[in-house]
Amino acid sequence: MLGTQFTKGSPCWIDLGSPDTEAAASFYGAVLGWEFRSAGPEARGYGFFQQDGLTVAALGPLTEEGAHSAWTVYFQTPDAEATQKAAEAAGGTVRVAALDIMDAGRMAALTDPGDARFAVWQPGTNKGLERTSSTNTLVWAELHVTDPEAVLPFYRALFDWRWAEMEAPGMMYRVISTAEGDQEDASFGGAAELQDMSGTARWIPYFAVEDADAIAVSAQGNGGTVLMPAADIPDVGRIAWLADPFGATFAVLKPAPTG
Repeated sequence: MLGTQFTKGSPCWIDLGSPDTEAAASFYGAVLGWEFRSAGPEARGYGFFQQDGLTVAALGPLTEEGAHSAWTVYFQTPDAEATQKAAEAAGGTVRVAALDIMDAGRMAALTDPGDARFAVWQPGTNKGLERTSSTNTLVWAELHVTDPEAVLPFYRALFDWRWAEMEAPGMMYRVISTAEGDQEDASFGGAAELQDMSGTARWIPYFAVEDADAIAVSAQGNGGTVLMPAADIPDVGRIAWLADPFGATFAVLKPAPTG
């Protein structure tokens, strides 16, 4: 389960790039109850989504040429520059070379060989998200690419990830774990073959919710789109895929009862 004691390869941060940050903040405030707090004038419009004063995600304007609104998942690294070099050597692409974000940390924006975008974070004063795996916070990160078996070794080269296959409705699913500890306890996400009509390889953040159906209705009522209506996944929970008013895709999950 995703926590906040991040280790190498853990999803440790997520942020949303949007063409209209004020409207995006209003949408996620209405749908997930988040409050937006600016990081200050020096942050050029970047700021934090918070729940009870704790950071659960971030939001900023689009900065890359030709970029579309999307969520980016960041994985922790002890050395952003070394991870960037490893990504290039393993067939990935560097979109933004490693750079310091004031004293918060060091980041690099990368693309894997399957064309899914992600980023890495070398923590400084900012260690990562302050709340995960609770209602309306990040609980899972999922990779969708044409050929997961071809792409996952790329991430192993960067982060020493492990994965285990499991049968899922209509597909073979891979549950991904960090390198340390019990494999099941260290799981944080999964990988699946790209099946949606857009053909866009990507990482999708999942937010834990109490009622996936209600969140889908709220998203649609606030200008978003339901990409996949809420459906039960055996032993996982009830899932819906959504897009915000600017097309950024995310998913919500009401976890199945445990025990």
